Amino acid sequence: MKRLSLLTLCLMAWSMSVLSLTQKTAKSAASPDGRLTLKEMPMGYALYYNQQLVLEMPTLGMDGYVSKPGKQTMKFVRHLRDDYTMLAGKRLHCTNEANEYAIVLGQGGRLVARLYNDGLAFRYELSARQGAVPAEQTIYRIPEGTRRWMQQWTEAYEGFFPLSTTAKVKPERGFSQPTVTAEGYNCRWGYPALVEPAAGLFALISEANIERRQSASCLYNEGENFRVVAAENTLQPTGDWHTPWRVVIIGTLADIVESTLVTDVSEPCQLADAGWIHPGVVSWIYWAYNHGSNDYQIIKKYVDMAVALHLPYVLIDAEWDEMKDGKTIEDAVNYAKSQGVKPLIWYNSSIGWINGAPGPKFRLNKPEDREKEFAWCERIGVAGVKIDFFSGDNQANMDYCLDLLESAARHHLLVNFHGATIPRGWQRTWPNLLSTEGVYGAEWYNNVPTFTDRAARHNATLPFTRNVIGPMDYTPCTFSDSQHPHITTNAHELALTVLYESGLQHLADRPESYLTQPVEVQQFLSHLPAAWDEIRFLSGYPGESVVLARRSGSTWYVAGINGTDEARTLTLNADRLPADLRVSEAFFDAADKAQPWDIRTKITLPATIDCQPRGGFVLVAMGTQADK
Repeated sequence: MKRLSLLTLCLMAWSMSVLSLTQKTAKSAASPDGRLTLKEMPMGYALYYNQQLVLEMPTLGMDGYVSKPGKQTMKFVRHLRDDYTMLAGKRLHCTNEANEYAIVLGQGGRLVARLYNDGLAFRYELSARQGAVPAEQTIYRIPEGTRRWMQQWTEAYEGFFPLSTTAKVKPERGFSQPTVTAEGYNCRWGYPALVEPAAGLFALISEANIERRQSASCLYNEGENFRVVAAENTLQPTGDWHTPWRVVIIGTLADIVESTLVTDVSEPCQLADAGWIHPGVVSWIYWAYNHGSNDYQIIKKYVDMAVALHLPYVLIDAEWDEMKDGKTIEDAVNYAKSQGVKPLIWYNSSIGWINGAPGPKFRLNKPEDREKEFAWCERIGVAGVKIDFFSGDNQANMDYCLDLLESAARHHLLVNFHGATIPRGWQRTWPNLLSTEGVYGAEWYNNVPTFTDRAARHNATLPFTRNVIGPMDYTPCTFSDSQHPHITTNAHELALTVLYESGLQHLADRPESYLTQPVEVQQFLSHLPAAWDEIRFLSGYPGESVVLARRSGSTWYVAGINGTDEARTLTLNADRLPADLRVSEAFFDAADKAQPWDIRTKITLPATIDCQPRGGFVLVAMGTQADK
């Protein structure tokens, strides 16, 4: 017999160890760093972070495919590593690492769970499926007394995230018809949902990677039990089928804010060439002139503003198909292009608000019409489209959104979804999706007086909730007033352009408002990035304050806001910043309302900053590019 080589013996030993590992079963699963564990309980499963209970899941499964603790055990499947690049977002270079486990559910079903160092992602996989999609039985238990920031579900995800310690919350007025209990409490909640199960320990519940043949979901509660309920799916898929990923980001507030878990579990980029996709800042007409996009002269004002501030884009909003004075959208597009500004134009999706809504309508619904319209956009030089007024989270809406993204990509068009669902990872799969509304943003100063008094606290909540999961078209930085006044300070408003991530960052105020600001403010807006190399959480607490640092190349932007009505000292936590950081410019609030800016240059990086009520600040600094 020939002697086996050392290499052969090593390979045999390695293969036997892998086989043993993949066949290993256990009552618990762990993340690669061991901090996060999923443990089998007498009634369901529970998530722990450093041995601290985070979230109980008393039921996992779907109708006919329910997990039964004690009868099925978790089987280790594989260790995952991923490394990918985003074109926009909180971090351009993303990495992830996870341990994947599976639980057999019977009848050709299984639960696949991935334990990442910053959270859990799981989904249900059904093989040889026929007939209607079964109802899901996933339940998250949020005990009464637990601090939570949850949004009443609406089709457009436009609502507040008020702090509460109970599920017994009366529905907010002024939104779409809520779903309520017999006692009148709201019982339908949108993603993401942030909870604090123990002091300083947080979990953010959401979902990711909606694919064709799937609907999105939300949470319905009965007391402390919050059940995942998928929106309508009229398809009856045959063959293999799976749910989207259910995602729970876990850890400190820094872990929550900096996480890329939603894109980590989403499908990779589907574009062979994405070199035409460029994030950027946009001048936007609607906030100051609700019907301004049918007026060529007003459009020219916003093109000229983009030129003055060196912004790459201008958005021509609704009603451009009804332009006055004999002008057409092509005249407006040509003027923008002649000034070196790339035009974006608005469309009604024509599946949500139709009657009484602005146009253009019914141009994108049929595949042949959509291809014709997007080909026309590409031909005349339109750079992207804003598509508005969808009708919820059902499977038809999800497939329609994916159809729009795919068709737009064929014609080199950027996309911004409005009146639509929140991001669930499509920004990785289709990177031409640079922004999504799905937020109660500055547009609401147009609509109701409610926003004025609650905006500062809401603004200080969004970095911990909505903006964690993807780009957010809040339309920030308004120094003047719209229909209803704002009471946040100028530095607070400027800080929002850094705190809020959006691949298309729309500046909503009037041209004359921006162009009468100090030259330093104008130059800041001219150089403002819309994509970031990395993000670091420095301090804050939901609804009270937030301080973030974002890096673009070797330039760091440090921004913070006070969400309260009292003066507050904000901490910068310089340990999380490069030691060689040099502040070149700083924007603070001045005490004099007639001269609201306090602008300084070349200051020493402070450890704390005193903020006015509803105030803010921005620092621009140079430092190293290396992650810390």
